[in-house]
Amino acid sequence: MGDTFFLFSRPSFIEGIARILDLGSTLNEYNYSESEEEADARALASDWKAIGNDIKVAIDQLELQFPEEKEPQFDFK
Repeated sequence: MGDTFFLFSRPSFIEGIARILDLGSTLNEYNYSESEEEADARALASDWKAIGNDIKVAIDQLELQFPEEKEPQFDFK
């Protein structure tokens, strides 16, 4: 769950230090989109990416927890 602040850009360490001294908030940056539809599509894609990553982590944890379990073999004769 790392992409919870999708609309805000992630500053570098140096930019973070500069923001401490930026009393006028002139360094604020946002992830702009050309339209509302594009912003919605980008946010939705980011949400599905986060869901996919969560599912991968869950599967990896299950494989570590049950290493002897193998995929079921089906005999369709």
